[in-house]
Amino acid sequence: MTRTLLLCIALLSFTACGKEEVKPLVCKTKLIQPLQITDKRIDFGPDRIAMTKEYIKSHYGKDVDNIEITPKIILLHWTAEMDFDKSFKRLQPEKLLSDRKDIVKASALNVSSQFMVARDGTIYRLMPENWMARHVIGLNYSSIGIENVGGKGNKIDDLTPAQRQANIDLVFYLKSKYPSIEYLVGHHEYKQMESTSLWLEKDKGYRTVKSDPGEKFMSDIRNGVKCLNLKAPPKGN
Repeated sequence: MTRTLLLCIALLSFTACGKEEVKPLVCKTKLIQPLQITDKRIDFGPDRIAMTKEYIKSHYGKDVDNIEITPKIILLHWTAEMDFDKSFKRLQPEKLLSDRKDIVKASALNVSSQFMVARDGTIYRLMPENWMARHVIGLNYSSIGIENVGGKGNKIDDLTPAQRQANIDLVFYLKSKYPSIEYLVGHHEYKQMESTSLWLEKDKGYRTVKSDPGEKFMSDIRNGVKCLNLKAPPKGN
């Protein structure tokens, strides 16, 4: 791997009497060099922080002093836009763009994500990793979002091999940095999390239908980080 060496080591031990005992798979990440992450910050000043606090209060019923989160979920997206600059500019302003009529009633707070991955696999950090971003209904207060540039027309998985590898590397990085992370979820799977304690949305009518980033992409990433034992959403919702 270009950025990290990922070692999944199955350990066998023997008792004194010679009986074999197979121990659980142990997954270790040994950094050869730091994961290359480029900081490219969206606008996140006092007004956006205040709107985020209000979002947390109105949608999750929590009065908070700051917008820091304890990450429990890594949530993967595509942008439905093939150009990085255009994708970035949609997240950059503090207030929601005028064409987002599907979610503007919920809040004027613009959508955001902690990370964005370009078509060539370059990883960009858009905001502090442990600040809440608005990128998914019901789960923002416990999730780190990764946007992938692509998904043309919001219909097809056209994400590149470089993006797939970058997502795998980034999941390893985040799990190593935040051991609290338990789940790996695709945006199209988010409603399956309603049965978990991490779902906080109070408005039962606030839902949207998502197709990103699709079953194939999620299968590829889950296979790449299999030894981390991250949970998928519960089935049946």
